[in-house]
Amino acid sequence: MARAARSRTPHPGIPQTLLLRLLPTWLDGVRTLPRAVRRDYRSRRTPPTATLIEPPHAYVRSLGLIAVTVLGAWLGLLLIGSSHAPVGPMDTTMALRPSLTGGTRINVSPLGDLELSSHYGPVRLDVDVDRLDPVRSQALVDHPERFSGLQAEVTRDVTRGAVGLALHSCVAVASGATALGLAVYRRPRRALAAGGMALALLAASAGTAYATWNPRSVLEPKFSGLLSSAPSVVGNARNIVSEFNVYQKELARLVTNVTKLYDATSTLPTYQPDPTTIRVLHVSDIHLNPGSWQIIASLVKQYRINVIIDTGDTMDHGSVAENHFLDPASALGAPYVWVRGNHDSRSTQKYLTGRKRVTVLDNGKVTRIAGVRIAGVGDPQFTPDRSVVAAGEPAERTAGGRLADALRTQRLAGTPVDIALAHNPTAATEADGLAPLALAGHLHHREITTLPQGTRLMVEGSTGGGGLRAVQNKKPAPVQASVLYLDRTTKRLQAWDEITLGGLGLSRAEVSRHLPRENQPGATPSPSGSPHPPGPSSGPSSGPSSGLRSHPVRGSSGSPG
Repeated sequence: MARAARSRTPHPGIPQTLLLRLLPTWLDGVRTLPRAVRRDYRSRRTPPTATLIEPPHAYVRSLGLIAVTVLGAWLGLLLIGSSHAPVGPMDTTMALRPSLTGGTRINVSPLGDLELSSHYGPVRLDVDVDRLDPVRSQALVDHPERFSGLQAEVTRDVTRGAVGLALHSCVAVASGATALGLAVYRRPRRALAAGGMALALLAASAGTAYATWNPRSVLEPKFSGLLSSAPSVVGNARNIVSEFNVYQKELARLVTNVTKLYDATSTLPTYQPDPTTIRVLHVSDIHLNPGSWQIIASLVKQYRINVIIDTGDTMDHGSVAENHFLDPASALGAPYVWVRGNHDSRSTQKYLTGRKRVTVLDNGKVTRIAGVRIAGVGDPQFTPDRSVVAAGEPAERTAGGRLADALRTQRLAGTPVDIALAHNPTAATEADGLAPLALAGHLHHREITTLPQGTRLMVEGSTGGGGLRAVQNKKPAPVQASVLYLDRTTKRLQAWDEITLGGLGLSRAEVSRHLPRENQPGATPSPSGSPHPPGPSSGPSSGPSSGLRSHPVRGSSGSPG
């Protein structure tokens, strides 16, 4: 009892009132101790779920900086990226423009555009001929002997202009990206980073252009506007190649020719066709488009065509009521050679047979026109609509076999055929090794291949733009035809022009010149007695020829009726 009583007695050295005051404070400290420990533990250990909840700010910031850099560089090129440079007697504006395909565009106002596949990359080189300087051009007129040194002068001017454009473009992309970066981030460091990235992007684009640079792109340009008729005033293809073998000389010649065209448009001499070149106009798949006859007649006159070859599908349903559509074939200005397509009936063929200046070929029949021996076979199928069951490729190969037999017979007789015709490319392939050139249609787009035995197969697009049924499509099909240049002695293909006119409601015209591999600069021509060796074809072109009149393509805006 004494021990129990003694335990309940307060400590004799501490007053009771002081204990009562300290007790709540001590209890609060005890209660807060676990919370402090937990807080200290959490501060030292980051919860594992925090990285899953927070967004990847670093990636977002990087993508944003890249977007600002690209947009700023693009705006810089558009706003201040142009560079003015004198080139010979002309004042030009050079600029780099964003592009998905690259290349070079030369705008010779008001004549039109000249497009070159000079390189691939995210930038395109634009060259605009602004004006003809009256002082410099008058000096050339007063001193014609200066034309001989104009090429070297133009080369130097273009080199200086290209260097100036490069420096100007660096300033433009860096300024544009830095300005936009400063406006978006309002931090000088980020703005300078955007400017540096823009310079790196421009350097990478320049490296891509350099790696894919094609100095021979001038051999295969695309003309538009009045320049689209320039290749029609070109003669023998071999002479052209010897003059257009390097890019600098071609650019200088272009400037020289345009100078003369500006200076003496009204006094240019009339073009005289080259007597050593046979010109063949290849058309196909007109499909009842009445506007095609006007286009063909215009091309015959403009290119001085010697013979027209139509590889079929001139009709749409092959009915007797459609036969009168063929009447203009006799009055196109050149002999007309025709083979039956799968939309042309026997009635169509009978109507054309015997008409003035029209030759119908079938079953390997051979004709000689303008010195060229031509053999052809009609399409064995007649499938104007889906109600007719197609016989398929076996029938086409059988028809091609008849053509091949006729070609062998002509070769054994010492009169080999120069051009083999069929509507379907499958039938035309049977002529491989038996004729140097085979023409076909049917596909409504161009295809040019060299067959295993060396025969070059050229498939033409639709000269009728797909015909009247083209109005059913959302986008009008182009009107396509080709002019083939044959050597008068060997009858071998020297070059060809691909002519593409805008479809229904369009008026754009493009002409591109092409050259077989064996006719390119430095190549050895194939023997005249055998088909051309296999190999991809490439093409040159010619710019406006000095002192020749330029004629626009008539009928390029005609719409199918």
